Amino acid sequence: MSHIPPLDPNVAARKGFRESEERLKRFWAAVDVVEGEGGWAVTLDGRTPKTPAHARLVLPTGAAARLVADEWAAQGEFIDPATMPATRLASTAIDRVSRVREAVADEIAAFSGSDLLCYLAEHPTALVAEQVRDWTPWRDWAAIELGVVLEPAEGICHRAQDPAAIARVRDLALRLDDFALTGLAMATPLLGSAVLALALQRGRLSGEAVFDLSRLDEAFQERQWGVDAEAADRTAARRAEAGLLDRWFRALTAL
Repeated sequence: MSHIPPLDPNVAARKGFRESEERLKRFWAAVDVVEGEGGWAVTLDGRTPKTPAHARLVLPTGAAARLVADEWAAQGEFIDPATMPATRLASTAIDRVSRVREAVADEIAAFSGSDLLCYLAEHPTALVAEQVRDWTPWRDWAAIELGVVLEPAEGICHRAQDPAAIARVRDLALRLDDFALTGLAMATPLLGSAVLALALQRGRLSGEAVFDLSRLDEAFQERQWGVDAEAADRTAARRAEAGLLDRWFRALTAL
């Protein structure tokens, strides 16, 4: 079982920012970001809101705090948790990931054992050519820049990867602070790839580009057979999540 909740807006909307069926009415006028002890706090009329576990909503950079503050500022008469993904990321980092870092890193590393970039189609030839062209550079990047050497295979049969590569991914995850680790833990299952998630976290790929790489197969099938409205909506929601994670990582490294 995953140690972090999904960013899926439908799940978030059902659960809410707090566990309640009651709609919470907006209770503030002014939203701001204030530097103080422990980092940058979001403030509502001068007071810092609390996470679901009642911790102060304090982030490591002003840009990250502003990303969260903008979500609070954009709320209407009632709070809509589905429109507050950065707030959920921050709360998850503070309340949950900070307490289970090792387990979260294990989950991320496990993805590298069956990383999307290592599973090439057997056919059709055109899809295989796209995968070789677009995925090989990122396996090479992982090997050269991250020290993560993963071997590709054809078809869906599992190919065991070098335990040293999986351990290296785990080590890279644990070097991150709680906020970046939370983002990486969200990005990895979204993309099906620890390598792509690390490329996003390190700013080597944008959210748009990394999401396109993660769905080469889907896009190929859509070009052949078309796409229905429901599938298009799902894709748009996942693309928006990748974009949010891109902004999250960039905000965490901003001065």
